[in-house]
Amino acid sequence: MRIINLKKITYYLLPITYYSRLRREGFTLIEVLAATILVIGLGLGIVGLQSMVTQNRLVVWRSYLSLNDANSNLQSLVKELRMARTGDNGAYPLETVTDQEIAFYSDIDFDRQTEKVKYYLDGSTLYKTTTEPQGYPAIYPAENEKTKLLTENVQNGEEPVFYYYNGSWPQDTENNPLPIADRLSDTRLIKIYLKANPEAGVPDKDYILQSFVQVRMLKENL
Repeated sequence: MRIINLKKITYYLLPITYYSRLRREGFTLIEVLAATILVIGLGLGIVGLQSMVTQNRLVVWRSYLSLNDANSNLQSLVKELRMARTGDNGAYPLETVTDQEIAFYSDIDFDRQTEKVKYYLDGSTLYKTTTEPQGYPAIYPAENEKTKLLTENVQNGEEPVFYYYNGSWPQDTENNPLPIADRLSDTRLIKIYLKANPEAGVPDKDYILQSFVQVRMLKENL
């Protein structure tokens, strides 16, 4: 009589049972597809988020550069305008005084010659032109004019860049800012007002830069 060893049979049957269970409990094709789609979706979401963060950083950086450029240009204009003086041709310190353009005479490079300087806004671009005097008596030839683009991010639109005030301001609010007819003769103080923004049409992101400058040669209380 042969004795059956149950322990031995169990030993051989266990792997078969485990393998069969694995086959029954494996991933179906639908589950694999769903997992793949989920992984792809998460990957696209991460890439999109990273792109959005990068774009926001670029916008912030452009805004910073725009503000920095506008502020630097404003400081230069204030300094040059404060030192405005009679031209080497005998011209009055101020030549053009409109809402978006100002021309004056000033020794901006400290070479003991008085340059003719003009700042003007064309659309959203702020320009500066400089003309060196030539000959004796001095003249300022138009062909010697050098133009420099300062910034393309000024969003003033039709709003003035330059405001002009007489010596009675701020007490005299009735006659100030000065009308264009009185500006050349009566201007003693000038306000410069700039809206800097690299994103045109987004006024909520405008950076307002303004400064007052008194032309020393035109002061009445010397």
